[in-house]
Amino acid sequence: MALRLVAPVDGPATQTSAAPATGAAAVAQVTNRAAGLLDAHDLDGWRALVAAAAELVDHHDRYLARRLLLESVLRNRAQTGAQNAERLLAGAIAAVEGLEDTPREPVLLNFAGVLLYELGAIVAAEALFRAAQRLDPDLADVAANLRECKRRRQQGITTPQGLPPQVLRALRDLGPRAQRAAQKAVPATGQTVSLCMIVKDEEAMLPRCLAAAAEFVDELIVVDTGSTDRTIAIAESFGARVLHHEWDGDFSAARNVGLDAATSDWLFYLDADEVLVEGDGPRLRELLGHTWREAIFLTETNHVGELEDGAAVQHNALRLFRNRPEYRFEGRVHEQFAHKLPTLGERIAYTQVRIEHFGYLGAVRDAKEKSRRNLELLERQIAEGVDTPFLHFNLGSERAAAGDVAGSLVHLSRAWEKVADDPERLEYGYFPSLCARLVKALNANGRHQDAIAQADQILAELEGFTDLVLEQAMAYRALGDRDAAIAHFERCIAMGDAPARFSATVGAGTFHARNLLAETFIDAGRLADAEAQLHHVLEHFPAFIGAVEPYARVLLRSGVPAAEVVARIDALVPEPTPGQRFLLAVPFYESGAVDEAATQLQTVLAAQPGAHAARVALAEAQLSAGDLAAAAATALAIPADAPHGPAAAQTALFARTAAGAESALLDEAFAYAAAAGTDPAQLAVFAAWRGGDDGVGGDLLIPAAAAPLVAVMLEALARLEDFDGFERLAGVVELLDLPWREQRELLAVVYYRRGFLESAANEWFGVVQRLGAPDERALLGMALLAEAQGLHDDARTLRDEAATLSSTAA
Repeated sequence: MALRLVAPVDGPATQTSAAPATGAAAVAQVTNRAAGLLDAHDLDGWRALVAAAAELVDHHDRYLARRLLLESVLRNRAQTGAQNAERLLAGAIAAVEGLEDTPREPVLLNFAGVLLYELGAIVAAEALFRAAQRLDPDLADVAANLRECKRRRQQGITTPQGLPPQVLRALRDLGPRAQRAAQKAVPATGQTVSLCMIVKDEEAMLPRCLAAAAEFVDELIVVDTGSTDRTIAIAESFGARVLHHEWDGDFSAARNVGLDAATSDWLFYLDADEVLVEGDGPRLRELLGHTWREAIFLTETNHVGELEDGAAVQHNALRLFRNRPEYRFEGRVHEQFAHKLPTLGERIAYTQVRIEHFGYLGAVRDAKEKSRRNLELLERQIAEGVDTPFLHFNLGSERAAAGDVAGSLVHLSRAWEKVADDPERLEYGYFPSLCARLVKALNANGRHQDAIAQADQILAELEGFTDLVLEQAMAYRALGDRDAAIAHFERCIAMGDAPARFSATVGAGTFHARNLLAETFIDAGRLADAEAQLHHVLEHFPAFIGAVEPYARVLLRSGVPAAEVVARIDALVPEPTPGQRFLLAVPFYESGAVDEAATQLQTVLAAQPGAHAARVALAEAQLSAGDLAAAAATALAIPADAPHGPAAAQTALFARTAAGAESALLDEAFAYAAAAGTDPAQLAVFAAWRGGDDGVGGDLLIPAAAAPLVAVMLEALARLEDFDGFERLAGVVELLDLPWREQRELLAVVYYRRGFLESAANEWFGVVQRLGAPDERALLGMALLAEAQGLHDDARTLRDEAATLSSTAA
């Protein structure tokens, strides 16, 4: 459903309070006098502020005022020891009284512990610190506070010392009260959560989403915006309450329908193309007890490209939040509400509860036309006068997804211009993604130097953002600076993947960086270094599809037998996916290990009978092995109207024509080719090759566009050593609508590539004889022949003569 590219915030979450301005003013009115009253040692006046804070209407304001008042006590230093003790006691009493009403407040538990520690009540302080840590193990300073308590106990100091009598008397009662409050500071029980979704025609994706999440939520609200498939029935089968909302192009309005209907303590939202990771449901339930939080970020992995590619981006996704009426979405697309959350960091949590998002996969986006739909909605916002950096960021992102790299750069650059001088830009949730996508867009548009410079500028602010260094490495590689590229890929590996708060690409500091480094080593001829990097990737990331093919290619180039290559890869990747096996077949086929290639492709087809690309490849492997009948049968098993139908038709026609198949089998292949939409020029080639005894099929003239196909077929016949078939097809060359010289040189190149140097020489010499004298092209052709025969001096002389003719002509 709604496409989210980042934790959607159009402004700094730390700048806008969820409370209205009057509430913020009320907090200031209560707390601004605190310092003056404490300086005057007017503790009754300070206590009156505490009472006033408790009367504030908004719950966020009440908490913030309490916190600020306790901080004022800790910051203030009275002139005498007695006054200091009385001040600390007033603060401790106020803190404990607040915790007796609301004990699940880690920050306030820590503050209360500090106040009692300063008064010497070490036992009570330690109980409060432990309670704070129990609720929030990552709370700043609490671990150090516990260590300090332990040090005091080891010194034998556990009770108040040298305090005024009235303070000591008060502490005798306050210490036990504090300990009882600490005991009650445990996560809440009985909390409920509603999963709220908006859907339309999601029968393909919805079952998996609901199956993963339904048992871990208390209420399931599904807002349907006009499904015509089985979506509603599927939702109801999982116990969902389905609400119907007429689609008006506004994702926020649709999503808010579900939030308004939810009755649980917490709200959790997913889209149909998202899945709660197996095993994380119980951890999600645990978070419901964290009632001191207002919102909780989960870790979302966005799978991009194709699923087997292993390409993914991680970011912190705000998906779980308290059910409060002020938390509602805004924005037609890439809807957002994070700017409405309270400003205090302790009210927000970042967790490792995981969800996977499959909506960015190419097949999913294509099937649902997501890019087109999102672009229409975003452009509508532009027409309505919206001109925010967040909107341009999303427009740039959608244009990139649609393949419009130039348009993407325009909008991403516009977004950057709008935030470049904004001092709060680091607080924007989308800012890291904007940075990464802008640099990527610069590279995609060939502006590699600009990409490097832009990345350097951003890295000064976002230190540790590996994705940017990876883009720099690829920019250097595109510029031909291999050493700089290698240095930057190695820097990525040293950095590791960037943290999820950067919406980082998974593998930018691990398998992607090593794979790209290996490719660069291959370009440099450093096969041993490339092998080491690829071995590491497959050993530690066996599911990454991109390393299998180059690893096999490097091993084969290094002289490792194909059977041993298979054994090594099987040891590293014990359960290869069909995609990995398909890619593995490619270097085997290209290196002549046809049997190994065929074995991999047959395994792919056993797992995925509809993998037509693998079936075409298997037919080609069977052709290379000389099994023409099997090749034709394999190719014809592909439906003619499938995308791979034309390629299958070529294979079937070639196999049966080369085999001299009987007329009925040839007719079947030609009928299949016609149904597959084979180009008429290509059909004319096969018809001519099939023709009469003279092999030329009459006076047919074949379009020149078919010449590359003829050359490929001739090379295949030479490889098969089918000289009779070669001779018949060579006659077809004369029917190509090409000048006589082009025909002869086509044959010369085929002979040369297959090692038939004498035949190649005959063709080139025939051209020279007809010309009367060699020209530049003929000389370069003869230089190739001389080089192939080891006549390097002759080859150099011929190339020099060709160069002389070229310069003279110029």
